[in-house]
Amino acid sequence: MNILITGGAGFIGSHLCESLIASGNKVSVIDDLSTGSLNNLSTVIDNNNFTFIQGTILDKDIFGKVSGKIDIIFHLAAAVGVKYILDNPLQSIHANVMGTENVLGFAQSKKIKVIITSTSEVYGKNNQSFLGENDDRILGSTYITRWSYSCSKALDEFIAFAYYRKHGLPIIITRLFNTCGPRQSGRYGMVIPRFIRQALESKPITVYGTGTQIRTFTYISDTVNALINLSKDDKCIGEVFNIGSNESIAIKDLAFLVKDRTKSSSEVIFIPYEEVFGKGFEDMQRRVPSISKIQNFISFAPKVGLVDILDKTIEYIRKEEINPIEEKV
Repeated sequence: MNILITGGAGFIGSHLCESLIASGNKVSVIDDLSTGSLNNLSTVIDNNNFTFIQGTILDKDIFGKVSGKIDIIFHLAAAVGVKYILDNPLQSIHANVMGTENVLGFAQSKKIKVIITSTSEVYGKNNQSFLGENDDRILGSTYITRWSYSCSKALDEFIAFAYYRKHGLPIIITRLFNTCGPRQSGRYGMVIPRFIRQALESKPITVYGTGTQIRTFTYISDTVNALINLSKDDKCIGEVFNIGSNESIAIKDLAFLVKDRTKSSSEVIFIPYEEVFGKGFEDMQRRVPSISKIQNFISFAPKVGLVDILDKTIEYIRKEEINPIEEKV
């Protein structure tokens, strides 16, 4: 198959590239490298079945550079990370909404199936035990920049459903719950790589807020396998799926677990949200997905538990510090 991945130089996109190429597919990537990196594509950049196109999905003409008939689009290009969203609110809204509109418009013109990666952020402050795909969204004031990301990704979903219902465009929407693993950067607020680097450098492990907030974490291979398997099954068209794990943990407990797995001497300290994100920042106390729907459709079950996630990521970061990858241009 001939596959296009937007945002393919990012953490998730690069792993998806590797898996699809290993299965014999031809893969093209569009990425502006604003948050992605060619380092992430080092294992595929010279593969004859791989094409890299540097550019932004905000430019409609960029799609004209994709050669051949595209069978599937995995749309991953988006603003990522709480810190990045807060630092770049306007760019984030443009990338998420206008970029997605351009991707769907191109897909409609060619009748291409699109797998859209949305986010658990769309649930907002809904703290119920397990979040199901049809559950209500509970959001804060528009004064709070954090909620712009949730709204922009929800709008992506609305636009995708509009294309599906009005034009019959085959779309599948996925809501990712904290995918993590090798290559993920802590630069934009991702908690596991940030904790691990702090621990390995014997710096204080900084927990934001009280640390009692509950989260789940999904290993990158489980997310990639779910995306690919969903894309292969036409009964998934027109549906939304949570991709995540039911293994939950409080963030303060995660900090101490990282300290233990790295055998670090780091102190775990707590920093008020406002010192990191500014006045008025809001977070949610609990975010755990129901994964019964995706289990029923494609028999999805996460295979990598949290301890293994941490150990694999710690090993990668340790090796990365010893043998940094040079960027290919």
